[in-house]
Amino acid sequence: MKRLSLQWRITLLTVLLIGAACVSMKLLLCASGLHYMDSIGSFIQDYGSATVEGDPAFFDPELAGMNEDVTIVIHGAKTSFCTTNWYITAAVTVLSGVLAYFVSGRALKPLRSFASQVEKVQLNNLADMKIDEDVLPEFRQFSRSFNQMLERLNNAFAAQRQFTGNAAHELRTPLALMQTQLELFSAEHPDILPETAEFLSLLREQTERLTQMTKTLLEMSNLQQVARNEKIQLAPMIEEIFTDLAPVAEKNGIALEREGDGVMIGSDALIYRMLFNLTENAVKYNRPDGSVRISVAQEDKMLHIRVADTGSGIPEEFRQSIFQPFFRVDKSRSREYGGVGLGLSLVWEIAGLHGGSVRVEESSERGTVFTVELPAQ
Repeated sequence: MKRLSLQWRITLLTVLLIGAACVSMKLLLCASGLHYMDSIGSFIQDYGSATVEGDPAFFDPELAGMNEDVTIVIHGAKTSFCTTNWYITAAVTVLSGVLAYFVSGRALKPLRSFASQVEKVQLNNLADMKIDEDVLPEFRQFSRSFNQMLERLNNAFAAQRQFTGNAAHELRTPLALMQTQLELFSAEHPDILPETAEFLSLLREQTERLTQMTKTLLEMSNLQQVARNEKIQLAPMIEEIFTDLAPVAEKNGIALEREGDGVMIGSDALIYRMLFNLTENAVKYNRPDGSVRISVAQEDKMLHIRVADTGSGIPEEFRQSIFQPFFRVDKSRSREYGGVGLGLSLVWEIAGLHGGSVRVEESSERGTVFTVELPAQ
């Protein structure tokens, strides 16, 4: 029973109630009909066996000797009456069940509409997903509570973004000073001990990682304020990304390939950052002498951007977690390449802001394919 939908539960309960009512009504009507038929039969038998002079009012005295036949006829009528009642009861119950199914479906239409709208709720559209409160009284309080919950969530996430942005902004200055001092110290003391030089190199590396993390956090906190009304042609943007990543790709012998083109409306800077992050990951975590291929195709008013590499793949249990902030599949390799676990999280946020999505389409030992779906122009 727990696995049945609410519509089927209402239908089954309605059928049971109507069926019980019909059966009760049938039994009562049948008992009443049988009682009066028995009374009529007894009256006819008594009337036929009596000696009456003159014409009877409604009974032919010539049939007075056929009392057994009359009883048989009445008994047959009783049986037919009961059988017909059962047929009518079954037909009314089935018809009521069919009507109850469609009527309950109509009654549950606002709930289905609500469920459909809830499925569209994302972190970046909380303010736009409020439900119309001008609905049936049964759903009005439900809609009002849901809208209030969305407002509280939106305020909470806004406060979180503001805190993250403020913290990242405040960290930029001391980190810049640390980097400058480390570089100056290294330049002014070229003859330091190897152990000290190694220690300074480690400090510069970790300070750079903190700087990059701060920059990314600041970008993520300001995503909502970025205008997304620019016309973007993807092919030139991908070529620009390839140019920026060419030194890293050539160092590892990675071939960069592009196919297709598309036009969309959005933020040029954010879309560039999204594709750059995906391509940079594909280059960094690829095999030596591998390849990265970006293809763009339009299907059903949606742009499908696929970034394919020839790396070692992503384990299936991590294919959803990789889009969470600070998550890294291989922490040792991320430290080696300077990753902080925010690149794919930023990709997820940017895709959502543009009404799209990103996912791992396929991944194996032969490589990984990331697919981004965005509305076309």
